[in-house]
Amino acid sequence: MPDPYQVPALILTALLLPAFGYLYLRFRDTRTLLWFLGFLLAIVRMVLIYRLGPWHLSPGSIPGLDALGETSIQIGSALFLASLSPLRFRLGRFRILYVVPYTIPLVAYAILYYGVFHGVAPAGPQSLVFPALGAAALVAGCLWGATRGSLPVGLGVGCVIVLGSLGFWTWSAMGSGWPLTFVECANHLMTALLLMYVFRRLSPGMFLSVLGFSAWSLSILEGLPWAANHPALAIDLVRIVVMGKVIAAVGMILVSLEDQLAINEVSQERERRARRELEAYANLNLSRRRVEDFDRQGPEICRTVVENSRFAQAALLLLDSSARYRLTGAAGLDAATVKALSVAVGRILVAEFLTPGSAPPAIEQSQTFLLDLDPWLSPGDDLKRLRFTSVLAVPMNGRSATDGALLLAGMRVSSGSFQDPLRSDDLLPIEMLAARMQAVRSQTMMLEKLIDSEKFAGLGQLAGNVTQQLNNPLTVILGYASLLEEAKGITPQERRGLEAILSEARRMRSTLESLSRISRTQTSQLDAVSVAELLADMEQLNRTEFLHRSIEFRVSIAPDLPRVQCQPQQLRQAVLHCLQFAMEAVGNQGADSSPAETRTVRLEATAEGSRVQILIAHSGPGFLHPDRAFDPFVPTQAAGETAGLGLSLCATILRGHNGRVSAVNFEPRGAAIILELQAA
Repeated sequence: MPDPYQVPALILTALLLPAFGYLYLRFRDTRTLLWFLGFLLAIVRMVLIYRLGPWHLSPGSIPGLDALGETSIQIGSALFLASLSPLRFRLGRFRILYVVPYTIPLVAYAILYYGVFHGVAPAGPQSLVFPALGAAALVAGCLWGATRGSLPVGLGVGCVIVLGSLGFWTWSAMGSGWPLTFVECANHLMTALLLMYVFRRLSPGMFLSVLGFSAWSLSILEGLPWAANHPALAIDLVRIVVMGKVIAAVGMILVSLEDQLAINEVSQERERRARRELEAYANLNLSRRRVEDFDRQGPEICRTVVENSRFAQAALLLLDSSARYRLTGAAGLDAATVKALSVAVGRILVAEFLTPGSAPPAIEQSQTFLLDLDPWLSPGDDLKRLRFTSVLAVPMNGRSATDGALLLAGMRVSSGSFQDPLRSDDLLPIEMLAARMQAVRSQTMMLEKLIDSEKFAGLGQLAGNVTQQLNNPLTVILGYASLLEEAKGITPQERRGLEAILSEARRMRSTLESLSRISRTQTSQLDAVSVAELLADMEQLNRTEFLHRSIEFRVSIAPDLPRVQCQPQQLRQAVLHCLQFAMEAVGNQGADSSPAETRTVRLEATAEGSRVQILIAHSGPGFLHPDRAFDPFVPTQAAGETAGLGLSLCATILRGHNGRVSAVNFEPRGAAIILELQAA
């Protein structure tokens, strides 16, 4: 019979429909779009199927409209399920939602029953097509429920099997038309269950949504005898179902608004957390005088990251002077993991470590990499047993290599109903901290070199003062020794003593003269400097060091070398850096050479046309990359040693004097640095 009560329910549902459209356009949430389509199809079904006064379409009067109405509600109820359990499976190159194979048999069922057979079940073998379609939908539903997603696998499969069994009972007991109504009700009941499981909160929107879908799922009761035989009770049941649709629509609008409020709260909390994190990192006092002091801050830095970021585990690795990475600090890791990680870090090669393209980014447009530690693990490594083989790595990018990295793991799961995956603002404060650490560490290295240069200048000033103070007594010693040498009546033994005094005094005078030239005040003007004299001074001052290190020091200076236009103090500093590098290289020679092999450093000077060449050669390991030998803190030798800023400063000095510097390797062993200067 006509029921005017359905008219206001239809109007209310239609009036609420634009709210879903506005929410989708405002927030671009796919779930809200599916809810909009689901209620739109529900309204279509209400218009086509229900008896609404003058608009009275009895079942079977227009078969096409019956099929359209039943198809609409089947698709609409399935869209509610798809919005809360958007699981997919792969079919070749395509990923298909489980709701598609689940809904297709139901749509075919509705079209065949109402559109082809006009609501009358066929007899004979044709009647089996309906349970076959129901079985296909049941199989798709079981596969859907067996996929880990919104519901636990056991609960999902169990609900599908129980409801599917009831659906087949409905077909056998109530006829071929009622299973579609049962599936519609089952979909709404599962929607109510998914709402509770997905959002997991007590709120007005959740209460109204669950209540509305639960009431909506009661329409199957109209086919039971106790309702069919009591028209008044049937009318009340229809009113409950219709009102359930309105309540469900209102509730889901509130759920959408509650979601957006919760998202805004999460965003504000993330913003507050990022601000606190940045403040904590800014309060870290990273300014240190020595690099060793900076590296000792590793544990403090890692603790600060763990206390203020989303990561419960952090470790810091830095590039040391031997061009190898070492673990300088960790927090949130147990002792066994720290020990195993320290061993694995030592195997990492500097070349191409955390360079662009060497590892996938953690997220798009992020400087953080998803680092797989497996390439540096040995069989039976403890990190495999501890299942610590993948980390996030925030690089500390140096001028030509990665000077270190912050390793992050154990991302904390934020509380609340929302899954909070890794985002760029989780990594940005740590990336800013890594950039600051890199800048401070590089500045600390430069400060060390500056301090060493100041010490060298102070030693030069001290040498000048010593020279002035010793020159006068030495002159007296030489004068009186010369007078005694000319005296008569001196025995041969006394004469040998006087000759020894004169020889050592003259050698002391030569040393003081070399110190005087080295300690001469540096000026900005270029002077015509004798290369032979400068190298002779360097030989005399450094030969004792070579003897102490048991290194053979060979000096070969071509005669009649032209002078060069330069600042003598800077040229001495360049040659000194090269000699020190050669001594260090030869000192590492024994690692891969026979003990009987001679350790040699050669200092040679020659002239070719208008240029003067100074060669500092050694018998140690060759350069790893001769063309990059003068880049600061880049591995220069095959054994892994670096030259620090010494060779880089040497190249800078030569460029400032219109000269050039190069590095070459010898076969089978040895290397050399060649300094070229323009003759005056």
